[in-house]
Amino acid sequence: MTTGVVVGAGPNGLAAAIKLARHGVDVRVLEASDTIGGGARSSELTVPGVIHDHCSAFHPLGVGSPFWKELALHRYGLTWQWPEIDCAHPLDDGTAGLLYQSIEATAVGLGLDAGRWRGAVGDLAAEFDDLAQDLLRPVLNIPRHPIRLARFGPRAVLPATAMARWFRTEEARALFGGAAAHIYTRLDRPLTASLGLMILASGHRYGWPVAQGGSGAITQALAAALRAHGGRITTGVTVTRREDIPDADIVMLDLSPAGVLGIYGDVIPGRIKRSYRRYRQGSSAFKVDFAIEGDIPWTNPDCGRAGTVHLGGTFAEIADTERQRAQGTMVQRPFVLVGQQYVADPTRSASNVNPIWAYAHVPFGYTGDATDAVVNQIERFAPGFRDRITATVSTSTTELHDYNRNFVGGDIIGGANDRLQVIFRPRVAVDPYAIGVPGVYLCSQSAPPGAGVHGLCGYYAAQSALRWLRTRRAH
Repeated sequence: MTTGVVVGAGPNGLAAAIKLARHGVDVRVLEASDTIGGGARSSELTVPGVIHDHCSAFHPLGVGSPFWKELALHRYGLTWQWPEIDCAHPLDDGTAGLLYQSIEATAVGLGLDAGRWRGAVGDLAAEFDDLAQDLLRPVLNIPRHPIRLARFGPRAVLPATAMARWFRTEEARALFGGAAAHIYTRLDRPLTASLGLMILASGHRYGWPVAQGGSGAITQALAAALRAHGGRITTGVTVTRREDIPDADIVMLDLSPAGVLGIYGDVIPGRIKRSYRRYRQGSSAFKVDFAIEGDIPWTNPDCGRAGTVHLGGTFAEIADTERQRAQGTMVQRPFVLVGQQYVADPTRSASNVNPIWAYAHVPFGYTGDATDAVVNQIERFAPGFRDRITATVSTSTTELHDYNRNFVGGDIIGGANDRLQVIFRPRVAVDPYAIGVPGVYLCSQSAPPGAGVHGLCGYYAAQSALRWLRTRRAH
């Protein structure tokens, strides 16, 4: 029987294992931590009974993932929950851009920009499933929907700063800017409009849901699906050298390129080794979890109905702070994401104490304490927030790396999203999952299509491994 070993039990490692197991491979997953999940874990971080997500929180690409839908993860206990408003972006004057799953409700709320919002993302939302088939896989492939891809292309290649000029109101520009900032690089670079448009389109197609009970419920469902197909998971096993990996026909690595080099560097071909060494990290976060009494006292009350709240002020301010961050400067008012998962999933709260999830964009490898910067940015749009805090847990970039060794320097998205690396990761190749060692493949978020709890990095890496296996058998 064909055997496979997967190193790492994050969503992509589990997805790769499931794909292999469904094709008859005897799969074993090795996880260094005592619990599975990678960036999709949840626990009581602050006070008993209050559930916090450790990293990933909202899943617009997860609920729409073709692989998750194929697996029907609801059969394994996963339940999605949606907030009334997916995302809010407040401004200092008390107004806010509001993202609803309904494109019409969003457009109406943007007033003068109603028609422009529909024009910017309406067709992308309507065609999202087809677009995703081409965009959420390696770039160097024959497009399945070339006409739709061609319509998206002129917008995708723009800098976010250029796309923002399409809108006339500060609310619409800020709402777009907050989504665009998820690309985690300066917004005046080509292609930086692409991710913002895709996140907004996926939101209008599927919403920005949370997993009931915490993001860890996603990986628990994946683990159940894997076991149902005969796969096994062993925790507490650290792999730092090839001798730590049991003999197998296929090895899948849910690791960073640096982690792959540490294990296979002496046998990887020179050209691939050089690409891995050149691979750039750069998307660091500083995370803060709060337990608060009641709700955040937002100046704009609509923000209290939103699952996600982007804090950064106007688009111009976001663009400026992201530019400074990319240049290594820690600004006083960083871009901050706030998660109010309990709005959609009340099971995360304990009585009147609610969990608040937040993180700031900080320079790569930032060694300081950004807790006050996060609190001040929330207080800026919600005066009195500080008085409602009952517990705080901060996680620095170093602690994020310690928590998950794929988060190099606190980089939670698996690599810098700038220059050619935004579309070619971890290297320019028709098969970017192959590391140049027969039967060994990279399946982490450092491979296409990149960050997000969608499992597609693992799915496509496993597809590559299965193609190699068929070729080997044919010979």
